[in-house]
Amino acid sequence: PAAFTLRSHVTSPGQLFKPLLLSPPPQQVSQRQDVCCFSSVPSQPVPPLALTLQGYLRALEPLLPPEELSHTRRMVQEFGRPGGLGAKLQEGLERRARHTKNWISDWWVQWAYLESRQPLPVHSNPAISLPRRDYNDWRSHGQLPVEYMRGKPLCMELYPLLFSSCRIPGPKHDYISRHGRSRRSPTHITVVRNYQFFQLEVYNSDGSRMTESQIHSQLLRIRSQSWKTDKEPMGILTSEHRHTWGQAYNRLLRDKLNKESVRLIETGLFSVCLDSPVMRISDEKYASRKAAQILHGGGTFSNSGNRWFDKTLQFVVGEDGSWGILYEQATAEGPPIATLLDHILDYCEKPDPKRAPLVPLPMPKKLYFHIDREIKRDIEHAKQNLDILINDLDVNVFNFTEFGKELPKKHNLSPNSFIQVALQLAYYRVHNDVCPACDIASQRMFRGGRTEYIRSPMNQTLRFIQAFDNPSVSVRVAMLAGNHYTDFIRICHGIDHHLLGLKLQAIEEGLSIPKIFMDTAYGLATHWKLRTGQVPANTDSVMCFGPLVPDGYAICYNPQADHVHFSITAFNCCEETNAETLAVTLKETLYQLQELLQPAV
Repeated sequence: PAAFTLRSHVTSPGQLFKPLLLSPPPQQVSQRQDVCCFSSVPSQPVPPLALTLQGYLRALEPLLPPEELSHTRRMVQEFGRPGGLGAKLQEGLERRARHTKNWISDWWVQWAYLESRQPLPVHSNPAISLPRRDYNDWRSHGQLPVEYMRGKPLCMELYPLLFSSCRIPGPKHDYISRHGRSRRSPTHITVVRNYQFFQLEVYNSDGSRMTESQIHSQLLRIRSQSWKTDKEPMGILTSEHRHTWGQAYNRLLRDKLNKESVRLIETGLFSVCLDSPVMRISDEKYASRKAAQILHGGGTFSNSGNRWFDKTLQFVVGEDGSWGILYEQATAEGPPIATLLDHILDYCEKPDPKRAPLVPLPMPKKLYFHIDREIKRDIEHAKQNLDILINDLDVNVFNFTEFGKELPKKHNLSPNSFIQVALQLAYYRVHNDVCPACDIASQRMFRGGRTEYIRSPMNQTLRFIQAFDNPSVSVRVAMLAGNHYTDFIRICHGIDHHLLGLKLQAIEEGLSIPKIFMDTAYGLATHWKLRTGQVPANTDSVMCFGPLVPDGYAICYNPQADHVHFSITAFNCCEETNAETLAVTLKETLYQLQELLQPAV
């Protein structure tokens, strides 16, 4: 048939997910990496200590009362004095920068992700939900070109790491297992449907990649073998608290059959999750439910058993044409994933000139597990805990259609700064307070660079928020300040990763943690009640992730020319936060900011 039809309107995995169109044959990997990943990308410098400490105090000014700010200022001045502890740690970081590829990225991944013991769904793994698609054929071809930002090349090292990699649970911290650069790189993907896992080879025996029609026919064979839902959803185990999953993982791998099945999941290029339809209550809530299903699977009676949350890349394809991607952040991050999705969609519009060779294909291999009493108990506990977590998460996804990024651009304002001010103002109107908030800036203009936080509110933003109804206050002041700070961070003058590096350098040298990191002000400054993320893409996609703290929100947005996609999440267990209330307030705030820029005649 011309499309992979589980139901009458089905997205075609055969078209969307041809791994070899994203990943070159094994023998070509190292050659392409040398060309696209390392050329012309400088090392990441360590910011000046004085600049970071000044930025830290400025960030605290809107958050602390005067007496507490004075106390913290004295502590920071003592830390930063010439010849003091801060100067010594700064020298250590600069020494580290001279002898490592990137002085902070490995530390950041370890501290922010691998040492976290929270479950990966909701708390860590972001999801990107894309518009529902109907396919009548499959197409595609191409490779990812080097990306540029303002004329300068970006580091492309992350892309090869996305494939054939997986997070592995450990007793105290996790680690990343990567197989894409081995002498015999994996040549299969994992397909999961109705909680059943299959190994699908996507290269022919001669090393050539399979054609679209070959992959399509193999997916149909998997479909025919997976009508019934497995009684024990093994993938649910990966949703557990990391320590709990680590113990279950060790029990699971004691059995030879289980060890082989887990190894094939972990080493595969990526996973494809063939989901049952999103539960549809109303058109208004469909977008929210669709994003939630990609994020966590919808629960143990829905599609959560179709996930292996440790896997770096999981493409989710629903029977109703819903689709998206779920990824693990220790290896992957938003902007490269969005670029990858743009590439996939562009690829789908191009014909595949290859004809399928007339050779019989081996049956896709179903992965079996031996489930004893202990593993069955582990699965039951994981199911209960995941359903509690999912029921606690409130997801609100909407498309703001009144205007898009072209409006602020007409007034020479950054669309991102414009939206950030709207988010801050909406939060203030709901809670009558400002809070520590972070957006994300890429550091990929440096080799091995990941991300840095963009802090807000700054003083200008706070003054704007508090005096919004005063016509003498200019929206431009707040937005230009935000735009300036983003540029500041992009050239490596963010404060948070530098502060973290100073703290970890002290630990590395066997010193006591410096007082400024034990101060209550530092705890307040890093209690991110508003976690935001702009993930611009050429498609009408929207990212979704959980709040960083129990009393916070996570907001992601994708500005298009004449509309903006938003997702807002909050936890139901917190009486203070409400995703729907913030969404309604944000819409009203955006209308009012529009009137401020374009007053009615």
